[in-house]
Amino acid sequence: MAKQKKMVEDITSMDVDFAKWYTDICKKAELVSYTSVKGCMVIRPYGYAIWEHIQSILDGYFKETGHENVNMPMFIPESLLDKEKDHVEGFAPECAWVTVGGSEQLEERLCVRPTSETLFCDHWKDIVQSYRDLPKLYNQWVSVVRWEKTTRPFLRSREFLWQEGHTLHATAEEAIEETERMLNIYADFYEKDLAIPVVRGKKTESDKFAGAEATYAIEALMHDGKALQAGTSHYFGDGFAKAFEIQFQNKDNQLQAPFETSWGMTTRTIGAIIMTHGDDNGLCLPPAVAPIQAVIVPVATHKEGVLEKAAELRDRLKAAGVRVKLDDSDNSPGWKFAEYEMKGVPVRIEVGPRDIEQNQCVVVTRPDREKTFVSLDDLETVIPQKLQDVRDIMYQNALENREKKTYRCKTIDEMKKALDEQGDGFIHAMWCESEECEDKVKEETGAGSRCIPFQQENISDVCVCCGKPARTMVLWGKAY
Repeated sequence: MAKQKKMVEDITSMDVDFAKWYTDICKKAELVSYTSVKGCMVIRPYGYAIWEHIQSILDGYFKETGHENVNMPMFIPESLLDKEKDHVEGFAPECAWVTVGGSEQLEERLCVRPTSETLFCDHWKDIVQSYRDLPKLYNQWVSVVRWEKTTRPFLRSREFLWQEGHTLHATAEEAIEETERMLNIYADFYEKDLAIPVVRGKKTESDKFAGAEATYAIEALMHDGKALQAGTSHYFGDGFAKAFEIQFQNKDNQLQAPFETSWGMTTRTIGAIIMTHGDDNGLCLPPAVAPIQAVIVPVATHKEGVLEKAAELRDRLKAAGVRVKLDDSDNSPGWKFAEYEMKGVPVRIEVGPRDIEQNQCVVVTRPDREKTFVSLDDLETVIPQKLQDVRDIMYQNALENREKKTYRCKTIDEMKKALDEQGDGFIHAMWCESEECEDKVKEETGAGSRCIPFQQENISDVCVCCGKPARTMVLWGKAY
């Protein structure tokens, strides 16, 4: 396919400088602005509207599976964090602390919430007494603070928005089932609603969440071949419960500790959308989360009846459930075409005097810029189908990019060669489960272990690093 003409000239080409391209998109599409608070961002209305749709869809999935929304405090007393040793050690480098309240020195430091396991445990110890009180299926939509050294809009910032689910169960089997169910909800959301294919798997021991017995993750491949951890789900066993002295009376009238999970997804998701689907003309938004799913651009607005017909089409599409905008401003049609292309609007509808005479309009789909003539009588049927087509095209493009950049390697030298000659991407390679080999692979290739995929392949019988018998296949890659 011939390279299409670039409509927005002041966006750096992704092939020239992918990092600059990403920043240009974030700013030009008015998703974020920088602030005087280092490492923090303003999420502007258009960017926040994308997050609102992400939030709405996920919240629906959570409630369908019986979860309830709550809200925990922003501050965690240091003594509370110290109750779970591995957890506090894992987060210590990223914690921000409050030491003064008003004009008085605090008796105890307060950590600004980096995550909320300890807060939920502190609450549960007061309200859980019997197996009849379980399970507890909670979620909260909040911001958290982690003092990152290097920041980038959406991908890594010192304060970010997320949801964090926390659940408590009577048995380990129930908790493990919950951990896996939530990971699959994340994966289905990414693939169905965001049109981003993901790999589902389990993190290695060295890469699991602080305090967890097991961490599961979905991994997505960005356009430039780097991996992005898109969502995680953690099984804690009864470790946190014992540390916080949570006990309940089971069906045999015995006291026991319950089993806990947590799972989360963040505004990093918007970064994933940008880097998976965007192009040199700007954003390309999945219809499910696009603030505007279809924009109507009237042509020759000075001609009688054009604006009235455009408004009629807007009202009809709105009644059909489409998030539609009519741009009746005095900007030129060419400017509007470039503007909404850059903002990633999935479908553009053009209507002018000649179209009205022929009872038709021009429909342009964002990913492929394909133009079709559509009868105005069929608009309510055609536009929803076009939105589905856009999602399908976007998913297929992302899948093809991932497959093209997935390499199967038997040795470290093969890994180096693939990354050097073909560019960054996912690598499937075998592993002996030695942490020493895991570290050596990353040191020599720059590609770390992303996860142990649930869907396994037998690339070879020996470890990619040491040559000893392999025990599992690992997904490796350089990551954001």
